[in-house]
Amino acid sequence: MSHSRPTTPMVPSLLGLALGGCEGVQSALSASGDEAHDIRLLLWIAGAVCAATLVLVLVFGILAFNGSARVRAWIARDQLIVSGGLVLPVVVLSGLLAYALLVLQAGAARSAFAGEPSVTIIGKRWWWKVIYRDSEGREVVSANELRLPLGQPISLRLITDDVIHSFWAPKLAGKLDMIPGRTNVLTVQSNEVGVSRGQCAEYCGGAHALMAFYVVTLPEEEYQAWLAREASKALPPATEAEKRGHAVFVESGCGACHTIRGTEARGTIGPDLTHVGSRMSLAAATLPNDANSFARWITDNQHIKPENLMPPFRHFKAGELDTLANYLDSLK
Repeated sequence: MSHSRPTTPMVPSLLGLALGGCEGVQSALSASGDEAHDIRLLLWIAGAVCAATLVLVLVFGILAFNGSARVRAWIARDQLIVSGGLVLPVVVLSGLLAYALLVLQAGAARSAFAGEPSVTIIGKRWWWKVIYRDSEGREVVSANELRLPLGQPISLRLITDDVIHSFWAPKLAGKLDMIPGRTNVLTVQSNEVGVSRGQCAEYCGGAHALMAFYVVTLPEEEYQAWLAREASKALPPATEAEKRGHAVFVESGCGACHTIRGTEARGTIGPDLTHVGSRMSLAAATLPNDANSFARWITDNQHIKPENLMPPFRHFKAGELDTLANYLDSLK
């Protein structure tokens, strides 16, 4: 009895799956920034050189085994071995190195241009403190999310508050380390409206793998309107439920670690929560942003993000956790 082979071609299917992984919100091959475009071109050129080298090696290998005696004698000449095995690799690799240094501006000062807007990003265990300056020079503090105006160069001042971290937004630029006691500057320019994702690219301990962030690019007018809202104080609780939630927040001592501008909460250990309800995620892109996620994070954060520095709080009476979560969700 004969068995028929499956008609679906496996190789194209597997290739399609592999290429599908190269797209999305955290793909260096889907560039939206000037530097990311340069890095992508460098990747394709280096890949083409490697592919050509592989083909050349395979051809010479086949000829060495299956070629005529004359061909094998030609391949075995000292001149071909020296030129193909020594001179050619030195020339090709030196050319790639020179091109890479030129593209990546190795050794160039990464400093802000005169008058160029800047954003300070502070790496912490294991989240990101993001500080903007509005048109009046005021500092606007947010967390775990970078918002950029479309087509405008922005200098990112990268600092760490503890260990070495590394800021990497693949669709914008290459990664740049955040070194204790040092400020590094990365100038980025996003040329596409939309959302992408970044990640800490240097192992920094416990919850490193869950130390991510979102990058949101907005048209200039929308960016300025967002920045003005972000600079404002939190709106007072509007409903009785929100007032009860605010009271639970105060009574539980949450203000010792977190700030909500316009209230007595002025803690600086954890993220600023003034407009936390308007962010795209919670816990550095670990959870979606909704009331249910707030409740899960407050009571079970060590399971969700092991070794993070916030202790779980499970002392709430019936109904208190829900009112607290809904209050935090209302901080738009």
